[in-house]
Amino acid sequence: MSSAFKAEDCMVRDLVTVQPETDSYAAIGLLLKHRISGMPVVDAAGNLVGILSERDCLKTLLGAQYHNLPTALVKDLMSTEVQTISPDTDILKIAELFLHERFRRLPVVDKGRLVGQVSRRDVLRAIHRVRSHGWSST
Repeated sequence: MSSAFKAEDCMVRDLVTVQPETDSYAAIGLLLKHRISGMPVVDAAGNLVGILSERDCLKTLLGAQYHNLPTALVKDLMSTEVQTISPDTDILKIAELFLHERFRRLPVVDKGRLVGQVSRRDVLRAIHRVRSHGWSST
């Protein structure tokens, strides 16, 4: 069974992003300012190159404090193995990914470029909306 609802129908397009050369403390400031737990890392062309999470930042902060190290760059902290989806990924497939994986958000990528992001909450909201109007098969 599939729904007619796709990632592009529920993704957030206006994202807080950071570049690989950004100072780690500046990136942490963005996470705190925007009250988010992670953000995509993009290159100058808008291509997704990684994800920076609170966990990545905590590991670095603890290591820096313990070893009295200077600050690092985002590229030194970010996760580069990133699960992505395309704009036409079915909402039920996205829900399955969230059910079986630990991540809280999925970057939406089209031809390598970051075009949006879908969170668990976005999926819940979309499924609730679709369920209230009935499923449609494709």
